Amino acid sequence: MANEPWRMIRNLFGGLSKENSQHLAYMRQLQREIAANDIMTMPLKSLNAVVFDIETTGFYPEKGDQILSIGAVKIRNGELLVDDSFYTLIHTSKELSEEIVSLTGINPRDLDEAPQISEALIQFFKYVKDLPLIAHHSAHEKKFMQQACWTNFKTPFRHRLFDTSFLYRLVEHEENSIKLEDCCKRQGIIVHNRHHALGDAILTAKLWLKYGQEVEALGCKNMNDVYEMLAKK
Repeated sequence: MANEPWRMIRNLFGGLSKENSQHLAYMRQLQREIAANDIMTMPLKSLNAVVFDIETTGFYPEKGDQILSIGAVKIRNGELLVDDSFYTLIHTSKELSEEIVSLTGINPRDLDEAPQISEALIQFFKYVKDLPLIAHHSAHEKKFMQQACWTNFKTPFRHRLFDTSFLYRLVEHEENSIKLEDCCKRQGIIVHNRHHALGDAILTAKLWLKYGQEVEALGCKNMNDVYEMLAKK
């Protein structure tokens, strides 16, 4: 019976390969590090984070839609580190619609040699480590990451995920969803490389830093303050 938990884990993967067992061990250690972090009281201007975006085949991972690319960039002490970025395409055997090809500019042939989703995710998480994540309208990213983490590693997606809407709702006094390009235009950010995962991640990071300064001026010193002010709206 002492080996039963290990047998159960092996069964979840249909027999773990060495690579998969290493991935699982890495994900579990990473989740322990994430759980030990207390980022909610960290001053906004010194909040280190990874801003990311994904391009996908559609909107519904539960119906078979897949991640095509992941782009990310780091923020450290209020500075955008464009030179410290991450980008990967992801292999898929699914035929891309003309709409997705036109929207994202992704060449389906480039996906043939791209890494499998499990390897791409591990590389992404090694880049992120235990830092919190930021995304624009993060529900899309969250449900795809939840699905991908469970499907590939049988582990939950546990990174803290902040949404730009947390800030623009306070700054813009806007409850409705605002497109990324519209938020950028309001803040005087030049929109470039839209619907490319890394391009959108960089735009989102610039937006987060702009809004961060404005919510600080409203009296929010950290994300706890942001949540409390949102709750009073």
